[in-house]
Amino acid sequence: MLQQESRCEVADNSGAKVAYVIRVYGGSKRRGSYTRQRADVGDKVLVSIKKSLPGADIKSGDMSKAVIVRTKKSTRRPDGSYVAFDNNAVVLINDDGNPKGTRIFGPVARELRDRNYMKIVSLASEVV
Repeated sequence: MLQQESRCEVADNSGAKVAYVIRVYGGSKRRGSYTRQRADVGDKVLVSIKKSLPGADIKSGDMSKAVIVRTKKSTRRPDGSYVAFDNNAVVLINDDGNPKGTRIFGPVARELRDRNYMKIVSLASEVV
């Protein structure tokens, strides 16, 4: 579960290393004690790049759309099981939903298949 101002790592080879969530597209908007919009695996977010590799096409301070591929907060599945990861991670995407990088590092959640991010699922080394 990520929200505005969350920091997360970038799980592709686009050149970015650390991203900062600026805006959540979609996600839950529950009213009451917790009113900040939050996003789970498969939701789109707008991120600002905080740290990048030298010489990369993506520089620190650039803004990009991204999709969440891992969260520390456990996600419940329809069969009753839960899945959680060691860190929060995103993959930078273009406007059409394809990843900017050509490789995806680490495992990604199976929920991305339901959200039609098939290119990310096919590039990932492991789908959990």
